[in-house]
Amino acid sequence: MPDNPDLAILPPANVLLERTFALADEAATLAFGERLAGAIESVCEARLDAGDANGDKAFYGLQIQLVGDLGAGKTTLVRATLRGLGHTGRVRSPTYTLVEPYVLARPAGKLALYHFDLYRFTDLAEWADAGFREYFDSGAICLVEWPQRAGRLLGVPDLVFSLDLDSEGDGRVLVARAYSESGKAFLERC
Repeated sequence: MPDNPDLAILPPANVLLERTFALADEAATLAFGERLAGAIESVCEARLDAGDANGDKAFYGLQIQLVGDLGAGKTTLVRATLRGLGHTGRVRSPTYTLVEPYVLARPAGKLALYHFDLYRFTDLAEWADAGFREYFDSGAICLVEWPQRAGRLLGVPDLVFSLDLDSEGDGRVLVARAYSESGKAFLERC
């Protein structure tokens, strides 16, 4: 399986927007997750209010890939995002199950969010057998840890968040890159 973060985006895509966020501590990571949740709310509401030229008001989903070493803060960021979206239950890491589903009640209807952790993903056939493509085609938000393990299966994401230790090793640096107009709209609101 590929384990190179640069292979997470296949085929290669152009970066539409890049931003860097200093996350000095866990509280800063939690705050960024809440900002991401606010961006999700904002974009979904704007889509419902405006619709497109054909009057289509549907939300078509979002794929966010989270790249970083063990302990970089990927799961912490997912938990904070879920909390910011109003989830009050337990948020488990899907290290062994590969995916944890969440359905969040929204004023305009339910919002599905799937948290993937592909760290233990080893068999490309498992992708089809488990029906994972359906999650990505369902208009849901898919947050994917260790996306490089899936190689080409994920396609081009809307956003990639790369988390690394800062130069002093005390906090984290999050580099966010948008690869779609939808991803760019979310990142502009973070």
